[in-house]
Amino acid sequence: MTPKEDGRSHPFRDSSQDAAAAERLPDTAQTRAPAYRLAFTDTDFLMREELRPVRLQLELLKPQMVLDERGIRSTVVVMGSARVRADGTGPAGGLARWYEEARKLSFLVTEESLKSYGRELVVVTGGGPGIMEAGNRGAAEAGGQSIGLNIVLPHEQAPNAHVTPDLCFNFHYFAIRKMHFLMRARAICIFPGGFGTLDEMFEALTLIQTGRMKRVPFLLFGRAFWEGVVNWQALADQGLINAGDLALFRFVETAEEALEVVLGDVG
Repeated sequence: MTPKEDGRSHPFRDSSQDAAAAERLPDTAQTRAPAYRLAFTDTDFLMREELRPVRLQLELLKPQMVLDERGIRSTVVVMGSARVRADGTGPAGGLARWYEEARKLSFLVTEESLKSYGRELVVVTGGGPGIMEAGNRGAAEAGGQSIGLNIVLPHEQAPNAHVTPDLCFNFHYFAIRKMHFLMRARAICIFPGGFGTLDEMFEALTLIQTGRMKRVPFLLFGRAFWEGVVNWQALADQGLINAGDLALFRFVETAEEALEVVLGDVG
């Protein structure tokens, strides 16, 4: 079989062929020794501290390659608390309306995404519960796909059931996960949330403020919530940010209002 016939672009023996061949070797003291394992199939070797740069590269490459193969060109980021539940129970029960608003936003955005056959404006969330679940759920209800960027945490966090399975990724490095949130972002939609949401929000704002990222619609859902959490004007009054930096984001209250901003920018 020629390289073209088996899908390869080169005439060399494929790594998967050698990995399979290594499994069929005679069981001897030499073949059982860790030193004999192929480096790229040796998990113990790949998890050594010295291999951190390689692991960082792999976490950057894997989602990037999958999204490229799927033809996904742009995304709409939906961020918010994992604690906001659809039924209004739990410690964040007073914020339940934002679950439905995130769900509605993702539904409307995905309807627009389907016009490009799911290549543009694909909803991306952190893949977990709460607002993240609402985002993936709304996309699924619209009949489209959505991305989930999960991360391994000390407490169990499984992906929510609404993430498109082959667009559900898992990360070890927070920094690489944050890059994937923003690399294709056409708009960033932030719903009420805690430390994690605040961390991602301020990092994205800093990238835009410093010119490290192009300006995109940056929407904060719920003026009353955000002005109660952050005294934005005080930052400007104290000279800690420029007055113009307050224009890097805007407050919205409804999914329809947000969609108008996103589509206006796209247009």
